[in-house]
Amino acid sequence: MQLRKTLLLYSFAACWLSAAHSAFATGFALPDQDAFAVGRGMAFVATADNPSAIFYNPAGISQLEGNNVRFGAYAIHMDAGFVPPQGGPKYHSDKHNHLVPQFFYTWSPENSDLSLGLGLYSPFGLSSRWPQETGFRTVATEGSLRSYNINPVVSWQVAENFSVAAGAVLNYAEVDLRQGLIWPSQDLDLFKFKGDGWSAGYNLGLLWRVHDKVSLGANFRSTTEVNMKGYTEYYNSFPFSYGPFNVPAFPPQQVGADTDFRFPLKAVLGISYRPTPQWNLEFNADYTAWNQLDALAIRQQRGLGALIPQQVNLPLYWDSSWYYEFGVTRYFANGWHVSFGYIFNENSVPDANYTPLVADLDRHFVSAGIGFHRKQWTADLAYEFGYGPNHSVAGSRYSAAFQTADGTYDFISHAVALSVGLRF
Repeated sequence: MQLRKTLLLYSFAACWLSAAHSAFATGFALPDQDAFAVGRGMAFVATADNPSAIFYNPAGISQLEGNNVRFGAYAIHMDAGFVPPQGGPKYHSDKHNHLVPQFFYTWSPENSDLSLGLGLYSPFGLSSRWPQETGFRTVATEGSLRSYNINPVVSWQVAENFSVAAGAVLNYAEVDLRQGLIWPSQDLDLFKFKGDGWSAGYNLGLLWRVHDKVSLGANFRSTTEVNMKGYTEYYNSFPFSYGPFNVPAFPPQQVGADTDFRFPLKAVLGISYRPTPQWNLEFNADYTAWNQLDALAIRQQRGLGALIPQQVNLPLYWDSSWYYEFGVTRYFANGWHVSFGYIFNENSVPDANYTPLVADLDRHFVSAGIGFHRKQWTADLAYEFGYGPNHSVAGSRYSAAFQTADGTYDFISHAVALSVGLRF
């Protein structure tokens, strides 16, 4: 009996790990770190002219004078929908609303080619929860991720029209993932992993004004790997028998566990064209190397019997993906400006590794923003609408209870961003 129970948990752990890590693909990245950038569809790497450049392109802070502070928040409402492959009712994810704060500070000393900056922001996050009655309860039901970066940077103005920058990134992340264990359609059991950890990385930036009307920008963020230390927890409220399996009821069990959670590198290239001082048009190509995630391992301490494996190795094999971003801003003589933007975001998770925790699919975003600039104060407000057309998933992996993530998914989001800046 103990052996059969252990084998079932082993099989479940393998399926769960695949879903758990893929839950934080492109859909859990948060590139929306400033309201002006959001209004422009995140096409900001070759403009980078406010303190949020620490995130978008740290070389841009060389354009700023004196002390500058910019802070704000990004509020998003997301709705992912799912229809089972055999048809029937449409299910919607819970946990729709999320708020993400940001803070940036820069200092450019007089008569110096160096500028310093500090950013505090969350580049990954959000959460998702599905009703228990969906057809994939033992594939995934709930997941959340919080990631916080402390990012000091230094920018060097090599020439009047050329700057380079480098920064250190200290990242704290925590994860909480849950799903059913045995019962496909009842809330009678649970499997959960919770852990947190720290990691370090770096970011680089380049800004080159090649012409009075044309600027080129580049931003690179390194891979960081967090050793998430925590525990797995599971329980079963009723005994379970199926063929050779005979699993008794057991109370909540906790086993110490950890896994190495990798955030992949990102690289962004952009070009800004300013036909007149009143107009700024920019295009960015934003690359995320999700193909670095070829395998994942979870290490467990002994628990619920000595036969629980100490390590399970799992293939992931995702696809790298791109954001294509276009933005335009019109500046007015009275200090006001308006912006518009468009983003196309590619799907990054193949059907074989699909998870409902994020409705990862091709997505489109349109945005608009308004703001003003005074001698000491700046403020920006932006709205962003996201839409993911139907994406049919087939051939995804089976859970230990023989469920899959197969079905049709869609996605809609509404977001508002507000940023305020002060120069002194």
